[in-house]
Amino acid sequence: MWFKNLAVYRLPAGLKLDTTALEEKLATLTMQPCGNMDRETRGWVSPRGDDRLLHVLNQQVLITLGMEAKLLPSSVVNQFAEEKAAEIEEQQGFKVGKKQMRELKDQVTDELLPRAFVRRHQSWAWIDPVNGWLVVDAATPAKAEVLLEALSKSVDDLTVKSLHTERSPSAAMTDWLLSGEAPTGFSIDRDLELRASDEGKATVRYVRHDLEGEEIAAHIGAGKQATKLAMTWNDRISFVLGEQMEVKRLAFLDILKEQSEQGESADEQFDLDFALMSGELAKLLADLVAALGGEKAAAI
Repeated sequence: MWFKNLAVYRLPAGLKLDTTALEEKLATLTMQPCGNMDRETRGWVSPRGDDRLLHVLNQQVLITLGMEAKLLPSSVVNQFAEEKAAEIEEQQGFKVGKKQMRELKDQVTDELLPRAFVRRHQSWAWIDPVNGWLVVDAATPAKAEVLLEALSKSVDDLTVKSLHTERSPSAAMTDWLLSGEAPTGFSIDRDLELRASDEGKATVRYVRHDLEGEEIAAHIGAGKQATKLAMTWNDRISFVLGEQMEVKRLAFLDILKEQSEQGESADEQFDLDFALMSGELAKLLADLVAALGGEKAAAI
């Protein structure tokens, strides 16, 4: 349940979240297994494996989107279609055309889908109505959008917006590197990506490397900007900040793990972990937004 990546969104200002109504709306799109002819299915599942579609603790809400997808690689479809095409060519005496080949691929897909293996996956989201966050545990915007799309289908009156700060993460990270000073509460670690803004997009990456040398300053002086930077917050959480405000490779450090290992049962441990994670991430996000100059005011 510990999140590994953060795709961060803002809830509507002043939102009063009715968890009973939210659960009823999620129940209109619960997870159903893939049928014989389904390529994929999506729907809400219980975060705890029981009959509840929400896990609520201290006004914090956890939801989980379940997904099933048939594994049917195009290379397999092409192989079977080509074998059928060869048989048809032998019978009719001339090469299969493009339209007929497309029809053969559709036919092969229909034949193989019922026998394809199914891959199951879950995507988690944390809703914090107290501080106005909706956070998806997703490594890419596209993966986060899958959950947001399902949420909009279930809850049509809940509109979320991407988080925008006064200073762009790229400009701020570049300045922190040049000055050698991280914002209050943060420290700079040893992973970095720098990229030029011209058409060539020349990119330099450092992994487990000292970032205080003249070499970094020279790259920045030549026009490159930081697009990824590894950081640690208050010696409690390490992460990589990206240019689009994405937070990746979250690692909750030992001091937090030690605090969480106190549950006497699986349910109690889950609650302790969720309370600790949501509480710490809310503080981290507040400090990160402050370090980037605060939130950008909405255009009027």
